[in-house]
Amino acid sequence: QVQLVETGGGLVQAGGSLRLSCAASGRTFSSYAMGWFRQAPGKNREFVAAITWNGGSTYYTDSVKGRFTISRDNAKNTVYLQMNSLKPEDTAVYYCAADNTGWTTTRISDEYDYWGQGTQVTVSS
Repeated sequence: QVQLVETGGGLVQAGGSLRLSCAASGRTFSSYAMGWFRQAPGKNREFVAAITWNGGSTYYTDSVKGRFTISRDNAKNTVYLQMNSLKPEDTAVYYCAADNTGWTTTRISDEYDYWGQGTQVTVSS
């Protein structure tokens, strides 16, 4: 069992930066691939980024490439999402998720086993 808690959301102006954190409970965190998803009002949840268990491989949706960076610190049981050059269209609730197939990354939400409660990111124009 893995419990996930996201923090770091907030209100920021366009062009600004935020860093989201996702703290995980459980000793098996390092064996999970981790992903970030987001859901804007009235829209479906969408994939943002993912990272393998050891950080050796990352995967991003096209709209955030070059602006967002996913990373992890297994000693701290934490995965991060550094978000730079934020745009109003990045406004959403951001969720982290854990996939017990730790050696691959996937954008398919059904393949993730555990989810956090989400943190709101609002980007003003």
